[in-house]
Amino acid sequence: MRKPISRSEVPAIGTIRRRPRQVPPSHAGGSAAPRPRDVLAAAGVRPSKARGQNFLVQGAVADRIVAMAELGPDDEVIEIGPGLGILSDRILGHPIRRFRLIELDSRLAAHLRTRLSDVPNVEIVEADVLKLDLAPIMEQPPIKIIGNLPFNVAAAVLRKLSDYRHFISRMVLMFQREVADRIRAKPGDQSYGALSVYTALDWEIDRHFRVDAGSFHPRPKVDAEVLVFVPRSQPWCEAHEREQVLDVIRAGFSSPRKIIRNTIGAGLKLGAAEVEAALRDAAIDPHARAETLSIADFVRLARAFDRRPSAHS
Repeated sequence: MRKPISRSEVPAIGTIRRRPRQVPPSHAGGSAAPRPRDVLAAAGVRPSKARGQNFLVQGAVADRIVAMAELGPDDEVIEIGPGLGILSDRILGHPIRRFRLIELDSRLAAHLRTRLSDVPNVEIVEADVLKLDLAPIMEQPPIKIIGNLPFNVAAAVLRKLSDYRHFISRMVLMFQREVADRIRAKPGDQSYGALSVYTALDWEIDRHFRVDAGSFHPRPKVDAEVLVFVPRSQPWCEAHEREQVLDVIRAGFSSPRKIIRNTIGAGLKLGAAEVEAALRDAAIDPHARAETLSIADFVRLARAFDRRPSAHS
């Protein structure tokens, strides 16, 4: 059995932790932590808008994020997009069993390897999380996931993680505020859409809090929001029904503001009579819009289509 990672094995210098031989004299003795722009410059990194790089710099926010993960000595943790390591440092303040960090930027990955090379049971995975098969690095599930996700791909990362939902016990993830609103939205809300339903299919939102744009470097134009996800205790559908349910959700939202009879017909390439029969079986008004339907409605509709003779022809 691996020795749990201990706080004492990770030297702390203000917000940014480094090994003693790397700390400049001006930062010794607990004085002010280096400015993020200076650390980025030393690593040869210029924040990239194309990669959605906005680095969290507020220690109090980082503390709150990691506290929400409720880490324990038996936990295996994956951090997505560690950047300069402000969350990594706090994760390593807990005696967890194993820690993997997934970082796309090669310069940041090298920076983290240097800083954490002496810490046991830590691995830096230099990869694009959207292209990475996560199963091999989820050594002993269930896993906890933590991340300040790049704003431009955050929704895609959430959908990717949903494919590994059976391996995960808890996720604490940061999103652009607008995306978080869409994730948390309920039927009838202005922000309610396919992402809301996809998320509700697999996850419950345990807690959430807003993060001011000034907590990042460089400062983004919008605030962020942290969401805590836990797997649904009771799944909405059986495993063999999942793809059909996803297809119906996707079709339902394919043409916003159109009635469900038309969007489902076009999205699934089905005739009006078959669509209306399935809607009737699912007790859904054919003139309703997808924005008013709950996850339960979509599951019932998927099952109604599955019962139709054409589904098995």
